[in-house]
Amino acid sequence: MKELFGGCLLAVGILVAGATGLCMSMFFSGPNGWKSLAQAFNFLGVPFLIGIGMVVGGAALIRSGRQDRYRK
Repeated sequence: MKELFGGCLLAVGILVAGATGLCMSMFFSGPNGWKSLAQAFNFLGVPFLIGIGMVVGGAALIRSGRQDRYRK
C-alpha cells in the first residue's frame, strides 16, 4: 500500500513541479528577462517547492514499502 501511495504522490509531484517549472520559464522569456525573477518566485516558487517535496516524499514511501516487502 505504501508503494501505491508513493507512486501516486510521485506522479502528482512530477506534474505539479513540471507545470510550475514551465510557467516559470515563461516569466523568464518575457520582455524583462531575468528582472522578473522575483515575480516568478513570488507566484510560482511555493507550488514548485511543494511539487519537489511530493516527489521526494513519494520516492521515500516507495523505498520504504519495498524494504518492508522484501524484509524477512
